[in-house]
Amino acid sequence: MTTDLIQSAYRRTWWVLVLRGLLSIALGVVILWRPADSVAGFALFIALWALFSGIVQVVHAFDLRSVFDRWWVLLVGGLVSVAFGIAALYYYPGLSLAFAVAWTAWWLLVTGALAAYVAMVERQMGVSWGWTLAFGILSIICGVLAIMNPPITLAALMGLIAGFAIVAGVVQLVGAYRLSSFKGEVSRVVGAAAAR
Repeated sequence: MTTDLIQSAYRRTWWVLVLRGLLSIALGVVILWRPADSVAGFALFIALWALFSGIVQVVHAFDLRSVFDRWWVLLVGGLVSVAFGIAALYYYPGLSLAFAVAWTAWWLLVTGALAAYVAMVERQMGVSWGWTLAFGILSIICGVLAIMNPPITLAALMGLIAGFAIVAGVVQLVGAYRLSSFKGEVSRVVGAAAAR
């Protein structure tokens, strides 16, 4: 009975890891192979995600009406997200891609400013601060470049997504391989315990 449960759990987990790994690698390869189509798909994903998450947030706000005084804040956030999603679909793909570039640029600028601040605090504390400041300056420079060169920013984003997908796929396939060897060990231990 225990061995059957282990076998069943192994098969389900192994197949999930293999399929997710292969799909992740395929996604990364398709992004690198067809970058223009990938950017268009990315823009559509942003628009649909904003629309979906906004609808969920509006429903959630109405659910919290009786227990949360400021439920209207969630409602406003949800309505803004829905409005952005509709606008992004209407002005497809420009608005979504502009959002992706602006979000990336502001993230880099804020991260850089925070790193520069942390470097100054580290300096006052007498600890090593040079690398933190260098990271902050580099992040600010990248943020400015992201604003000035939107096509390069989009290409970098798509490259990061492709790279992450390929690495994640390889890790999942390695996990499936490791699970195979682990299954043999567990079956051997369970068989030995059952024989006693």
